[in-house]
Amino acid sequence: MSVSDNKATLEKSPARIWHDLYQLRHVREVNVLIAMLIVGALISLWTPYFLTTNNLMGVFRAFSLTAIMSIGMVMVIVTGGIDLSVGSAMGLASLVTALCFGAGYSTGASIGVGIAVGIVFGLSNGLLITAIGLPPFIATLGTLSIGRGMMYMVTRGVPVTPETPDAFSLLGQGYVGPVPVPVVIMLILMVLFALIMKRTRFGRHVYATGGNEQAARLSGVKTNRVKLAVYMLSSTIASLAGIIGFSRYLTAEPASGFGSELDVIAAAAIGGASLAGGVGSVTGAVIGAALVGVIANGVVLLNINTYAQQAITGGVILIAVSLDVLRNKLTGGNG
Repeated sequence: MSVSDNKATLEKSPARIWHDLYQLRHVREVNVLIAMLIVGALISLWTPYFLTTNNLMGVFRAFSLTAIMSIGMVMVIVTGGIDLSVGSAMGLASLVTALCFGAGYSTGASIGVGIAVGIVFGLSNGLLITAIGLPPFIATLGTLSIGRGMMYMVTRGVPVTPETPDAFSLLGQGYVGPVPVPVVIMLILMVLFALIMKRTRFGRHVYATGGNEQAARLSGVKTNRVKLAVYMLSSTIASLAGIIGFSRYLTAEPASGFGSELDVIAAAAIGGASLAGGVGSVTGAVIGAALVGVIANGVVLLNINTYAQQAITGGVILIAVSLDVLRNKLTGGNG
């Protein structure tokens, strides 16, 4: 390459950089991240406490469990399904882990049984949907009710607070430097499953199943196996979140996880996942959970009526999804 060519390349590079930055407007995750930064900036203008290290770490810890569960949820949504049972899987795993500790099980065994609860939940959902043919909404609504009923039957409305080893509490209460352990787990899972969804055959099959299930099946994708796998992953990840939550509070509440499925679905939807299937990302879901967490923290810091939080979150969901729909219409569905 000649000197003149090098000079031309250097002269064009700023334009290329601006062009690349402009093209980022089509990336859903970037749009949600910008929205979160704007909301955070507005909150920080009204209160000096938002940008403190303690508050920010508290925000990260608060939304970490929702973010963890949204990782599994977004994979289900990409296939064109929905999982309403994640809250029950989370709560039941927390309860079973507590009961195992109470019965004298070791830490490893107690966590293992709690994870098994999630596997059974996901397997049940997957088989109801793929083998019997129930719509995902009905199948997971049924297992949600079954799980919730089992929790109240076992506890009779009384929290379970067993003796646990000190090391177990580090899972929910510990820190790696200034960063809470649940946040570290969230980041590890986000990177792991983002790579799985983008770089592996399984990830491509998940998107293919949600994009056009019939075409995917004709091209050799075992769509029923894909669906079974994502429902099992969703419930298993939710059970892990339940165990982390129990480790933080060291008590299993009968209402643990109640309503959390709505926050998880909201995080995925705000993060750009399409409920029609075929579109969504792990990173977007985690950023969506972060946005919801920032809003919740702002409600507290600004002394806004806490009952308004759900209304505000609902409004954010409607705005985020509406903007995404409008953007797809304007770009012909190619954005």
